[in-house]
Amino acid sequence: QVQLVESGGGLVQPGGSLRLSCAASGIIFSRSAMGWYRQAPGRQRELVAGISSDGNPNYADSAKGRFTISRDNAKNTVYLQMNSLKPDDTAVYYCNADGLVFTTRGLVRQGYWGQGTQVTVSI
Repeated sequence: QVQLVESGGGLVQPGGSLRLSCAASGIIFSRSAMGWYRQAPGRQRELVAGISSDGNPNYADSAKGRFTISRDNAKNTVYLQMNSLKPDDTAVYYCNADGLVFTTRGLVRQGYWGQGTQVTVSI
């Protein structure tokens, strides 16, 4: 059973920082690309940052220079460090895995989502 469990969201003032964590289980984490997405009310879910299985990051333009994605394969955890937060960053943040899993059919790559964590940037 695959689980992605996010934590670290909350309320922060503009200019503040938060670090999101996503603990994964049930996937071969070291061989899985991971990502953070967000969805604000009335808007489509969008990619914030991704990291390949070998640690190469990529960022949405809105995240460049402010957010840092990282992974700890020993802990099966991916992080999103968010600095200089703005009200426009307010959204539910979701962890995503392009996960490699063992099945009865052998190794299969499938997408998985966490339940989301709320980030609110406000005075």
